[in-house]
Amino acid sequence: MTIRTQVIPESGVKTAVPALEPLLIEIHEEGRAGRHVRGGEEAEAQIPARFRRRAPLGLPELSEPQVVRHFTHLAQLNYAVDTGMYPLGSCTMKYNPKINDRVASLFADLHPKQPQSTVQGALTLLAELEGMLAKLTGMDAVTLQPAAGAQAEFTAILMFKAYHQKRGEGAKRHRVIVPDTAHGTNPASAAMCGFQVTTVKSDAHGNIDLASLKAALGDDVVGLMLTNPNTLGLFEERLREVCDAVHAVGGLVYGDGANMNALLGVARPGDLGFDCIHINVHKTFSTPHGAGGPGAGPLCVKEPLRAFLPKPWIVRDEQGRYHLDTARDDQPPAGLGDSIGRVRTFLGNFGVLVRAYTYMRTLGEEGLAEASNDAILAANYLLAQLRDSYDVAFDRPCMHEFVLSASRQKKQGASALDVAKALIDEGFHPPTVYFPLVVPEALMIEPTETEPRETLDAFAAAMVRIAERAKTDPAAVKAAPKNAPLARLDEVNAARNPKLKWQRPT
Repeated sequence: MTIRTQVIPESGVKTAVPALEPLLIEIHEEGRAGRHVRGGEEAEAQIPARFRRRAPLGLPELSEPQVVRHFTHLAQLNYAVDTGMYPLGSCTMKYNPKINDRVASLFADLHPKQPQSTVQGALTLLAELEGMLAKLTGMDAVTLQPAAGAQAEFTAILMFKAYHQKRGEGAKRHRVIVPDTAHGTNPASAAMCGFQVTTVKSDAHGNIDLASLKAALGDDVVGLMLTNPNTLGLFEERLREVCDAVHAVGGLVYGDGANMNALLGVARPGDLGFDCIHINVHKTFSTPHGAGGPGAGPLCVKEPLRAFLPKPWIVRDEQGRYHLDTARDDQPPAGLGDSIGRVRTFLGNFGVLVRAYTYMRTLGEEGLAEASNDAILAANYLLAQLRDSYDVAFDRPCMHEFVLSASRQKKQGASALDVAKALIDEGFHPPTVYFPLVVPEALMIEPTETEPRETLDAFAAAMVRIAERAKTDPAAVKAAPKNAPLARLDEVNAARNPKLKWQRPT
């Protein structure tokens, strides 16, 4: 087996990591197996002939140690938050305390269709989580159903539609306003609900342009979808004026809570003018969410939207026991008949919600505020170290993340993508690139509150080295990575001609 050596920059420690070459060799051999199963012939005789397989499965034939080693080697090639820093802007890929997983495992044997009397602990936890999220956001009610932030957006806009219809204005309100720095799911969610999307540009300070917003407002507006801090990592400086302007024409303000990692104990969206906000608890409240999941996106709303929340609701009876209110709209309790209905089976991704609950209980109010303050401090610390080496999109104090531009490096012959690839050779996961779209050659960096100063210094030093290399030898930056198992991948060909299954050698 070929072994390569990798230097971990935070510590300077060298570690041997298996290279990829052995994994490309097909080690299948006819007749090789992991174990012998007794009684196979008798078991097959009991299967009716019409159900028996007529041809082999076509799987590779390997011994058990070969299979275990194969997947172990693959795991050693993975980059994970347990092995290094993940500076992905807008994603909050922070360390996830292992106690979260231990507590979630306590509920592993529950079944969602158990009698409610047997899951009082689970329902109590969820009800308390709703209360904590409402308090943190300054909202009045919460649904835990949405499986992720994007589904929470969709849920919120459905509720906006129901709200306006209830007021007799559903027919005339057909536009949703979205800033040009919004997450791509924002306009998609509005469009999926049947609304037109009006884009509003940012001003010279990185805020939503108030004049452009007011020009776009009218009595046909459903609402505004706004992220704060925005995707530039900046706090909206005229937020109250923005919300007031939308409310003045009868619209609602939806908050994309993807960046709540900057606001815990610092500011409550409900106090700032938002009518609702979703929270990516898998980001802000610490659940591993690489490779697209798992996630959860509770939606927190102000009182005027409470009646439209998805069913079922967690309610508590006079005896102090919890149950799920699933009353249909045609047979509602008084005042509860306006629900938009269920948006997901059961109550969302329960394990993720348990992890969020554990994280919040572990830190408490003071700890959550400290986490946000540390995240803001870490981001501004990094920004100060990188300001001279890269262009800064909007040069003012940031919140928990910031956006650099590699336009200077692009003129020297190395793009933002090249900088990101070069970071792999430095032992770091690349940051988000080319987002937000309003910043050319964008490098979006979020260090999170869980990285120590030594790691931040090492990351900054690596970024500075790459910037210097782009000046003197841009070709070397464009050739990176050289120390990774794979170099530049042909992503276009991989998308057009994917190889999704093992093929038996001929």
